[in-house]
Amino acid sequence: MTWGERHSRMAVESSEKPISKSTDVPALEGRDIRKSLPLGGSRIEILRGINLRVEHGEFVAVVGPSGSGKSTLLGIIAGLDTPTSGQVLIDGVDITRMGEGQLAQVRNAKIGMVYQAFNLIPTLTAQENVEVPLYVGKHSGRPADRAKELLTLVGLEHRLGNRPNQLSGGEQQRVAVARALAADPAIVIMDEPTGNLDQKNSENVLQMVRDLRDRTGKTFIIATHDPNVAAAADRSIRIVDGLVAD
Repeated sequence: MTWGERHSRMAVESSEKPISKSTDVPALEGRDIRKSLPLGGSRIEILRGINLRVEHGEFVAVVGPSGSGKSTLLGIIAGLDTPTSGQVLIDGVDITRMGEGQLAQVRNAKIGMVYQAFNLIPTLTAQENVEVPLYVGKHSGRPADRAKELLTLVGLEHRLGNRPNQLSGGEQQRVAVARALAADPAIVIMDEPTGNLDQKNSENVLQMVRDLRDRTGKTFIIATHDPNVAAAADRSIRIVDGLVAD
């Protein structure tokens, strides 16, 4: 059964509160983001002054050729790397010079990350994988109830007790998305979400992202080489040679 078919049959509505859009405080703002690394006696510039703004509820694709700085930018806005200079604001909060402890709190509360390789814990069930972020920090309700709700939302209510090796690639991707939503973040960041999937599962993932955005009001930022992903997004931000291309 495809995501669309399963989605149309869902009886359980998500209890997530849609995030209201604001023209004053965007979900993400990048100001003159620069990143350079030492190379011999000089430095190589990876990002050369990125400015961007993503509003609440947008579905944005970050595209660009290999070596353009796309992955570096993704790591910086996810709080996994720090820029050489510039600022990154998540939901109005400047994360640029935070210590690791503060960054960890922001990542857990504000940012949901979906990795290309899914990064599910192989010894845990789908439900247990989704519960993991809920044991960090303070969250209301029971982790098990939240995990079941989210797995139902992504169409996997029948896979709660399955481990990753008992799931297809598309199903593992859905578990990873449910886990990213667990702590009710402002932003969900996905790295090449269709990179390891066939065409059918890729289409299902894209439909799922659109449906989740519409139902939850979450902001989705997706780094991709896939033109179908870029076409499905509200808009694309193209990175070329460390800059946003016009």
